[in-house]
Amino acid sequence: MSARERALRVLTACRTRGAWADAALAHALAELTPADAALCSRLVYGVLQNELLLDFYLSAYCTQKLDHLQPPLADILRLGAYQILFLDRVPDNAAVHTSVDLAKSAGRGAASGLVNAVLRKLCRERENLPAIPERDEAKYLSIRYSHPRWMVKRLLALLGREETEALLSAGNSQPPMAAQVNTLRFDTDQAAASLEAGGVGTKVHPWLPDCLLLERTGGLERLEAFQAGAFYVQDPAARLAVLAAGLKPGSRVLDVCAAPGGKSFAAAIAMRDRGEIISCDLHENKLTRIRAGAERLGLTSIRTAAADGRVRRAEWRNGFDAVLVDAPCSGLGILRKKPDIRRKRADDLFTLPVIQSAILDNAAEYVRPGGVLIYSTCTILPEENEDVTRAFLGAHPDFFQEGFRLPEPIGETEGQMTLWPHRHGTDGFYICRMTRRG
Repeated sequence: MSARERALRVLTACRTRGAWADAALAHALAELTPADAALCSRLVYGVLQNELLLDFYLSAYCTQKLDHLQPPLADILRLGAYQILFLDRVPDNAAVHTSVDLAKSAGRGAASGLVNAVLRKLCRERENLPAIPERDEAKYLSIRYSHPRWMVKRLLALLGREETEALLSAGNSQPPMAAQVNTLRFDTDQAAASLEAGGVGTKVHPWLPDCLLLERTGGLERLEAFQAGAFYVQDPAARLAVLAAGLKPGSRVLDVCAAPGGKSFAAAIAMRDRGEIISCDLHENKLTRIRAGAERLGLTSIRTAAADGRVRRAEWRNGFDAVLVDAPCSGLGILRKKPDIRRKRADDLFTLPVIQSAILDNAAEYVRPGGVLIYSTCTILPEENEDVTRAFLGAHPDFFQEGFRLPEPIGETEGQMTLWPHRHGTDGFYICRMTRRG
């Protein structure tokens, strides 16, 4: 099965079964060469990141409405259009012919003429594409950057036009993978050398110590550096949430929503693997992954526990120096990595602050006097961030917001901060440090 056929299969799974693109891709790439795997990934993420723009142009040349076409014809057209408009190394004829072949192999041979006609028209008109109407600012930006209109309107109110456009553009970028070095086993130079020996390109992160930015990764599990526990994959923003806790060797830490384990790993390394970390999740399969990761990294301070963050565990009351709450959220800060999140509706977000507040209220009971409570999310909306922590502090006078210091250029904070992809080059992420009066 070709890279394009697998890309179509992933897109179909996302639309018909609600699959997440990254999970579906991991399965689809299994038997592809590195070059075909890279093409397949680029096609899937490219279509999902640019869907509204592709649909705008395709609709100008297709006599039928795209959402009226038989599945998976719309995605076949999107795949072809993405190659024509965004991939310089794919000749137009190849983009058209392979799309026609996709229609035939998908059992839609009768529509292959439509696919051929629409894509050839797009090729001819590429230098004269229809202009996106600019009268409605939110609608224009929504189509131009393929983000839902409700989200664009919310961002315009938060950031204004210039920063909103910069953030939307960042949301369509392809960030490098970030590897945090396991400094208990390797220093940064040793980890980089081991990765490069496996054919992976590395760059030292410009401001976060012991962090490498990777290129040409392929399957990381095959690498000797991975098997030796030299690193784990984690965005810099998530590691900063652990740094904000100021952990020391011997601390007792509770990671309330731990999967896939990155914050627990960062905490164990910060503590020199001395102390205790309890990593929680609802699902045993996720806990199994955390234990496997800890074993690979040689971390013995981590143990796992099946727990619901909203359900009180009496034996944990006042028992931890630090409690980490990386709460379930809308995920709007990681759109560049999970473009399918942009399909969420505004209505999908209404219940999240209720869940976030319930987890935070429960987690507060586990913090010993003088201990630290870290609340974080991978979103940039105040209603899931500042509004939640403000309400929490109002209801819990025994906690106060405490400043913390992060690596430059961030530096000192007043106890909370939001990281932005277009400003910091990280995921969109919120961190708040609250200390229990002791």
